[in-house]
Amino acid sequence: MRTGNPALRSETFRVEYAGSNVMTIGGTANKTAILLLMVLMSAIWSWKQVMGLGDASAMIPWMVGSGIAGFIVAMITIFKKTASPITAPIYALLEGVFLGVFSAMIELSYPGIAYQATVLTFAVLFTLLVIYKAGIIKTTENFKLGLVAATGGIGMIYLATFILGFFGFRIPYIHGSGPIGIGFSLVVVVIAALNLVLDFDFIEEGAERGAPRYMEWYAAFGLLVTLIWLYIEILRLLAKLRSR
Repeated sequence: MRTGNPALRSETFRVEYAGSNVMTIGGTANKTAILLLMVLMSAIWSWKQVMGLGDASAMIPWMVGSGIAGFIVAMITIFKKTASPITAPIYALLEGVFLGVFSAMIELSYPGIAYQATVLTFAVLFTLLVIYKAGIIKTTENFKLGLVAATGGIGMIYLATFILGFFGFRIPYIHGSGPIGIGFSLVVVVIAALNLVLDFDFIEEGAERGAPRYMEWYAAFGLLVTLIWLYIEILRLLAKLRSR
């Protein structure tokens, strides 16, 4: 089983478990709803701080700090899945702070854009869930392999952008609001969205194999990672379109 989500790898559900205290799709859905609520709560708090000041500069340290802390907690969760009932909620709260500040910064320049990005993110989520359950998209090995390769390629581009930024260099075109930049963002949004399909497939397999109950939190965490990535990419795409 392949997935582009680094939180949901082929080893995640390798061991089968027996007993009644096992992972279920319904339980995973409930845990996902809890994590999304926690993201929303902390995002509203940080959003209000920025909007109350009318300037994001005072909250930038919060955004950077929560982003770094969120990454560390995500790594702990990935490498110690049994801790996910504790680390997944912490990750959700930290990412909420990050998203609240990040969204508010863009909202100050393009009013209404955060609401549009949120609606589109959940619209994509539910649309792909329906398509997946209807069997319209087949998660074949070639499909998974291609999507994992594409996701990895995007990750390398973003890593190169981050490293080059320390030396004052910027990869041309793809981060701008021109046709190439918008086209690049569209491709990234599509790839992020399709990763949801792999996540659904992976979660379903985990439930079928009877993974332990704590994996509901881990699976919900993995799905949240993809949703946050999708939201950020949709927000960036909308900002590029609005800046033209």
